[in-house]
Amino acid sequence: MYFERDDTIVALATAHGTAAIAVIRLSGPEAYSITESIFRNKIGKAKKIAHHPSHTIHFGTIGEGEIALDECLVSIFKGPNSFTGQDVVEISCHGSIFIQQQLVQLLIRYGARMANAGEFSLRAFLNGKFDLSQAEAIADLIASQSAASHQVALEQMRGGFSSKIRTLREHLLNFASLIELELDFAEEDVEFANRDDLKKLLYTIQRLVHRLVNSFEVGNVIKNGIPVVIVGKPNAGKSTLLNALVDEERAIVSEIPGTTRDTIEDEITIDGILFRFIDTAGLRETTDVIESIGVSKAFEKVKQSAIVIYLFDVHELTAGELKLNLDELKKHITSDHSQLVLIGNKIDKEDFSSIQKEFNAFDVLFLSAKENLYIDDLKLKLVSLFDSRTVHVTETIVTNARHVDALRHTGNAIQRTIDGLNGNVSGDLLAQDIREALHYLGEITGEISSDDLLANIFGKFCIGK
Repeated sequence: MYFERDDTIVALATAHGTAAIAVIRLSGPEAYSITESIFRNKIGKAKKIAHHPSHTIHFGTIGEGEIALDECLVSIFKGPNSFTGQDVVEISCHGSIFIQQQLVQLLIRYGARMANAGEFSLRAFLNGKFDLSQAEAIADLIASQSAASHQVALEQMRGGFSSKIRTLREHLLNFASLIELELDFAEEDVEFANRDDLKKLLYTIQRLVHRLVNSFEVGNVIKNGIPVVIVGKPNAGKSTLLNALVDEERAIVSEIPGTTRDTIEDEITIDGILFRFIDTAGLRETTDVIESIGVSKAFEKVKQSAIVIYLFDVHELTAGELKLNLDELKKHITSDHSQLVLIGNKIDKEDFSSIQKEFNAFDVLFLSAKENLYIDDLKLKLVSLFDSRTVHVTETIVTNARHVDALRHTGNAIQRTIDGLNGNVSGDLLAQDIREALHYLGEITGEISSDDLLANIFGKFCIGK
């Protein structure tokens, strides 16, 4: 029974595995009584915790009968001033896997139930501790892998995004109420909702919704990492560049052209931004079936990437050949937002000045992947490309596909309402479109939700959160 709220649940709140400390969490009406059944003070007497103030920590021994399992610290949080809004107990024990398992099983024997994935957060949502978008931000915060994704998730968890949505909904709800009231007095032909004021509000909402939808492209790469594909002719040094960027022998390097047959991916964080680098098969005409599949995959990655690095050997390519290769590559860059970076590799083999003259007409960053020359310049370039196309992460940014889908539906309903006002349609049709906009805004924060939606969202959380 996933939505049961009247029993007491238990789960390991820290990561599975051996550690110095593990934390086991209980939430529910029997959290204190179950804990008191197995908790003893230093001299072996039952230790009562229910009468102690909330947010206090107590030392003692946990065990069954005369058999002690571990010495622990027990923290108590009394509802509604707790994470879940219920009485909560957190037991900090030694991090032995055996102790963790025995302690959880002991608590279950005394009346607790093993929590489902995300059930602590679900109870917090159902008890009004935060809204649905804030709950999703908790999962994003736990999964954050960079300073940027951490900052965005933290801002959303604190309610920055929710407050904007809630304010929009409240203003729209006020007008919806007035229009609904007009319908009750249709025979009197009265107008409670000022149409000019409503139109101004709708345009304001439309602009904000449009900006939030557009922020998703940036928000998605902040959350999941900026995809950067490395393409070029065979033996241009793509795998060597990947290894230099991630500072690890991630890809096999060989003098034999066509070594890379499939894509190889790895991630690094540069100045707090997560980049996902993708090494690809060399671009060339080939009769080798496996290699041709690799070339096709390379072009697919080009279409999907925010940044495309075209790497070429400065000794194997002329300026004219480079132009032809770039013209062909650009046919596969389908996104208007994709950035193309030209990298001239292997400058350690020859006089640098003569190389620069050959490619004067192009904006080329020269480096040596093998000798690790100017790799830091490339990293700075990548960060600057990201900074040039993003808003500040302190602003409200949409990172969740569910949210952006709801916002698009909201925008469509708002546009229909504007069109209706301009066309002097009846109040009942206006009310219908406004109700639809309110519905989708409510889906974001959870003011309107279904059991299936909640199960899908919280089922992706880890057990214990």
